[in-house]
Amino acid sequence: MATWQEIEKDAPEFAGRVRAVFAAGTNKTIATLRADGSPRISASELEFTDTDVTLGMMGGSMKLRDVRRDNRIAVHSPTLEPPEDGSWPGDAKIAGRLVEVPAPPDTPHVGAGFFRIDVTEVALTYLGEPADHLVIESWHPGRGHRRRTRT
Repeated sequence: MATWQEIEKDAPEFAGRVRAVFAAGTNKTIATLRADGSPRISASELEFTDTDVTLGMMGGSMKLRDVRRDNRIAVHSPTLEPPEDGSWPGDAKIAGRLVEVPAPPDTPHVGAGFFRIDVTEVALTYLGEPADHLVIESWHPGRGHRRRTRT
């Protein structure tokens, strides 16, 4: 697993594009695991700090119960429709394990959970130039950055 800082150091251009795609909208989609192992998807917000990807969850929420039981998650960037001119920035995904961190001292959210993501995978999928193929870029601990195309 890796911190966001490690990914930015290893593949700064890739990390910057992933960050920009996540910044394109407020609501991201997080996938957690229910007690029976089936997936649950929920809306979420996240933030990139200098070192980590962080997020919070309301106290008593089902996703908070999920991650306190099984910390494996995946987060998908906001989904944007590709424009007609082919300049679509793509979709980004981050997978990993949540690590609970102390609540900020000034938080008004009693019972909320605050987390950073220990990253196991980052992926960015977008249209290539010309826009007749898909480009899949990914980053994994130990393997680093990789770029593939699919027609």
